[in-house]
Amino acid sequence: MKHYEEIHGLEHDTALKVNAGIEQPPIVNPYFQRRKRHTLTTDEYIEGILAGNITILSQAITLVESLRPEHYAQAQEIIERCLPYSGRSVRIGITGVPGAGKSTFIEAIGTLVTNLGHKLSVLAIDPSSERSGGSILGDKTRMETLVHNPSAFIRPSPSAGSLGGVARKTRETVILCEAAGFDVIFIETVGVGQSETAVHSMVDLFLLIQIAGAGDELQGIKRGIMEMADMVAINKSDSGNQQRAALAKSHFVNALNLFPMPESGWKPQVYTCSAIEGTGLPEIWNGIEDFLKFTKQNGYYRTNRNRQSKYWMYETINEALKESFYQNPEVESRLKEYEQQVLADQKSSFVAARELLNLYFAHVKE
Repeated sequence: MKHYEEIHGLEHDTALKVNAGIEQPPIVNPYFQRRKRHTLTTDEYIEGILAGNITILSQAITLVESLRPEHYAQAQEIIERCLPYSGRSVRIGITGVPGAGKSTFIEAIGTLVTNLGHKLSVLAIDPSSERSGGSILGDKTRMETLVHNPSAFIRPSPSAGSLGGVARKTRETVILCEAAGFDVIFIETVGVGQSETAVHSMVDLFLLIQIAGAGDELQGIKRGIMEMADMVAINKSDSGNQQRAALAKSHFVNALNLFPMPESGWKPQVYTCSAIEGTGLPEIWNGIEDFLKFTKQNGYYRTNRNRQSKYWMYETINEALKESFYQNPEVESRLKEYEQQVLADQKSSFVAARELLNLYFAHVKE
């Protein structure tokens, strides 16, 4: 094939000329030297946490959340040493359907709580996408005022891994935050689903946020969530919406009357509030204090915390056994093969599971 110049007679006589390009500077500064980050010792972590150093607390939480095996031992030692300084906070779980205004509510009541002299930590359990493994973790962007409050600390959870793993790490984070001097812990969860059960197992009080004027107020609320709630707050009771909020309140009061008395002996209360206008929030906080006083007097508070500690011991065992099983080289090498046999109807699911477990136990005994 002839070149364009030969076809058009431009081989030796042409005005076209291609100038040499300018050499581009390197994208990375050639003089840049990455400084090696100082790795904190366990003693430095403990000293910083107990002193209320937010930077060191954040680094310790990152260590706890890390999936790297070399970080696990140090993280567990830090938690163990922080344990004697924990347990002195009020742990409050907050949930609600998407769009209920949880972040706005937390920011408003969080500001109220810090103004009363408390130190607040907000932890968000945000289960990751099953497809991408990612999550938005947008709480820090939505709580602009609380983020800059020196008495508040906001920490979204990393969402990689199972919900059980995320929840366990959140509970360990609670211990670190308490050791750092935070006496009120909010644990927020998104939507209405499995994560509520996990949060309920690590808090003293469970608060359900609802909105008025969105159709049937009880629609979409699972019975289990209602039974877990110690308190219901009808948010967005703004000017012009109070009548619908009052109607929603009566619906929830009637629904809660149908449930048996909770083990705590406390009849769940329903409040109306406006996080934007700041109305109804002091009443909700007073209700929280009344609940805590009541449950401490009748012994439920301590019984509940003891039960939670036992629950998380067994949850940690279950999580560790599950990880051990799937990371076992014998199981890893045969898992796909068994999966294909099940899909081809060559083996039943139960026989395949039993044989894989036998492989695992045989390998563990060696």
